[in-house]
Amino acid sequence: MPIPILMYHQIDTPPARGTPMRGMVVAPKRFAAQMRLLKLLGYRGLSMSELMPYLRGEKVGKVVGITLDDGYVNTLENAAPVLQSLRFSATCYAVSQRLGGFNDWDAAMGVPQKPLMNAAQLRAWVVAGMEVGAHTRNHLDLTTLDDDTAREEITRCKAELEEACGVPVQHFCYPYGRFTPSHLHFVREAGYSSATTTRRGRAAIHGDVFSLPRVLVAQATWLPQFALKLWTRYEDQRGMK
Repeated sequence: MPIPILMYHQIDTPPARGTPMRGMVVAPKRFAAQMRLLKLLGYRGLSMSELMPYLRGEKVGKVVGITLDDGYVNTLENAAPVLQSLRFSATCYAVSQRLGGFNDWDAAMGVPQKPLMNAAQLRAWVVAGMEVGAHTRNHLDLTTLDDDTAREEITRCKAELEEACGVPVQHFCYPYGRFTPSHLHFVREAGYSSATTTRRGRAAIHGDVFSLPRVLVAQATWLPQFALKLWTRYEDQRGMK
């Protein structure tokens, strides 16, 4: 059976209706209800490192990957306690040159600026039993960059986050979900074990772990819809260029 890898961004009070990217902000109570439902249904929520043996077919079980993009402080404040209480783990993909800063890559779109975790907060995330993944140095669209710059964004992000957190960083996420075959090569070359995209769908066992699809969980995802997303296979090729 394919494995769902959940994709979240912010776990916070959603902004006013009409705010750009409002759908990417899931209310803390809704996130907690979703995680409790997973537990009730017999699933284990896992970080990418813990999920890998299942993706490779080495282990079998009722598991779900949990990923959160960008590294917001609200991930630490609102997601970590819920995950800890259920003995779940998760991977948060951080932007290495924005630690302690803001999501300024969204500013031109009018997206509210929210604080990102600094190095100490990322270490607190790790101490809570969670994992840090890489989301490039500057959250740039890799498909707009020359190969040397793209390679640097992918490779140096890993080194910078490892220095900041004091732990290995093994998993990567393509900003905006956009990538080319060259970027797949750079990710492997940098020593990552997996890479996730924004393609919609569940991850196939024995599939390509460097272009993993995910299940988007949005602000408007109610519990019945959330449950259906776990069981229904759906695909969207957006993200590949």
